[in-house]
Amino acid sequence: MKIIIINGPNLNLLGKREPEVYGTTTFEEYFKDLQDNYKSIELSYYQSNIEGELIDKIQEVGFSHHAIILNAAAYTHTSIGIADAIKAITTPVIEVHISNTFSRESFRHQSYISPNVQGIIIGFGMKSYELALQSFL
Repeated sequence: MKIIIINGPNLNLLGKREPEVYGTTTFEEYFKDLQDNYKSIELSYYQSNIEGELIDKIQEVGFSHHAIILNAAAYTHTSIGIADAIKAITTPVIEVHISNTFSRESFRHQSYISPNVQGIIIGFGMKSYELALQSFL
């Protein structure tokens, strides 16, 4: 099984950024643990702060992978382009958020991506990624 995790803007700062919200573990550290725990899955990871690069990656893998786990971060609330890219592909997508976006600022309560994904996992910290991964198994 071939699964990719795609992370959006500022998630490259996990471990440093707002540790009270996002924790102190870097995504690279967490991803290594995921790979170690799920050796039977071909698991890859991509991160970009640039909306167009995220769209390009979704289009690139959206017909060849078994699943996409997407944390579009702030683009969740602003990007019709990412929503359209998800709608255009055949690979199923799970939307993931580390924090509970509904307990934060009101602008984070809207997701342009949600109508086009298979499911949403919100608010379980980094464990949200593993829950998404397990949903595909």
